[in-house]
Amino acid sequence: MRVAFLGLGIMGHAMATNLVKAGHEVAVWNRTPKQVEGARAAASPAEAAQGAEVVWLCVSDTAAVESVLFGTNGVEPSLTEGMVISDSSTISPTATLKFAERVRRKGVEYVDSPMTGSKAGAESGTLLFIVGGDEQAVEKLKPLYAAMGKKIFRMGETGKGQSAKLVMNLQIALIYEGFAEALTLAAKLGVDAKNLVHLINASMVKSGVVEYKAPFVLRRDFSPNFPLRLMRKDIRLALEAAKEARVKLPGLETVEEVYDVAIEEGHADLDYAATLLLLEKWAGVEVKGEAA
Repeated sequence: MRVAFLGLGIMGHAMATNLVKAGHEVAVWNRTPKQVEGARAAASPAEAAQGAEVVWLCVSDTAAVESVLFGTNGVEPSLTEGMVISDSSTISPTATLKFAERVRRKGVEYVDSPMTGSKAGAESGTLLFIVGGDEQAVEKLKPLYAAMGKKIFRMGETGKGQSAKLVMNLQIALIYEGFAEALTLAAKLGVDAKNLVHLINASMVKSGVVEYKAPFVLRRDFSPNFPLRLMRKDIRLALEAAKEARVKLPGLETVEEVYDVAIEEGHADLDYAATLLLLEKWAGVEVKGEAA
């Protein structure tokens, strides 16, 4: 398929690379110019989208999606009837519906395709896509999903993918913060972190979040798989969606405060696991295990 891939960050570069490897004809664009081997580099979103069957976005936030679609040199003038836009950014569900309504006036379908699986999943082509959109449009995208991921979950019509992704990241933020607080208290009480992780993984407390993050934490490796600033963005999106729906999320409100201070402390571009550094500072300890 002819694909315009817009956004070549931690996730997007690997995703576009996998599309090329699968034999698709890919044009790429990034705000800061980057190359993807085997893909055509475009000077603007509009240029990348010319002649494409699918426009795939993977950018930082709601404002970036709006700019890439409708801003100066955005894709809108290049849209033609029958095209599909697929957005793997994590953005506002309300804004997603507005963007979809606008492009449908040109006969273009809009599918929200946020994903989970982190950097490793993007590189290995094993992402899980959380999808909202028309069934026929989703069907058309299946060869592309297959090149970048191992499974798709269609959650309903357009907007439902973004809503489900926010709910997923809400849980990730809360689960990890519980793990980080447990590690911090354990360190203060003299419990070895590696031993604690073995116990967690053998008990009902076990979770995919802990299983994935524990090795990084024990190595003191806070390089970004998912930057803290982006998780804070998703936390805020979830809280905004909750406010619109008149739902109270007291746990997430508290975690947001931790993220705000962690960013003030200079951890914005580290992995979101770096909230542990803030807890350690407050407690006057450092989490250590045999693997450290």
